[in-house]
Amino acid sequence: MAELATRDLWRIPGLLSLSRIPLAMLFAALSSKPALAMCVLLLAAISDVLDGWYARRFRQETPAGRVLDPITDKIFVVTVIVSLVASKVLSVGEALLLGTREFCELALVLALVLKRQTRSRPVQGAKRAGKAATLMQFVAVGAILLASPHRRWWVWSTAACGLLAGLVYALREWRSGTPSNARPREASPRRA
Repeated sequence: MAELATRDLWRIPGLLSLSRIPLAMLFAALSSKPALAMCVLLLAAISDVLDGWYARRFRQETPAGRVLDPITDKIFVVTVIVSLVASKVLSVGEALLLGTREFCELALVLALVLKRQTRSRPVQGAKRAGKAATLMQFVAVGAILLASPHRRWWVWSTAACGLLAGLVYALREWRSGTPSNARPREASPRRA
């Protein structure tokens, strides 16, 4: 497994990912002011898109970046959801639905830890389903901040995308845990 180098955090993609931590704190401070909170949400979404684009475009993809990006995403999402619940803009039920992907990922991580399969495994990047779930979280929170009449639809759609992402991640882990050399081979005919 490639080393997670601290120096990679100080490259532009790492800095863009890290920017979501102060943006999360800023969102929490501004959650009662929907217009300003929406601006912070947009900045976080832009940083999420730019970090991956820049890393691919300028060949700065690193194992550290593949670990950092989802962690800063989770910090941002959890902070946003907790802030909205605390300010009574979001119900606990809606918060749980918006966090569906995170719950699926947590279950997967716990399963891997219990199976002791976390060591010497390659760090894998997000799949399209995970990126779609993240996008849906941003859109749903935006709809909530803007008091959209379709808020319920956005929350449930986000939950569905989160569940799909969780299933995709679980399938990927299941497939990577069953290498081709572990499959039973057919016995070759013996020659007399």
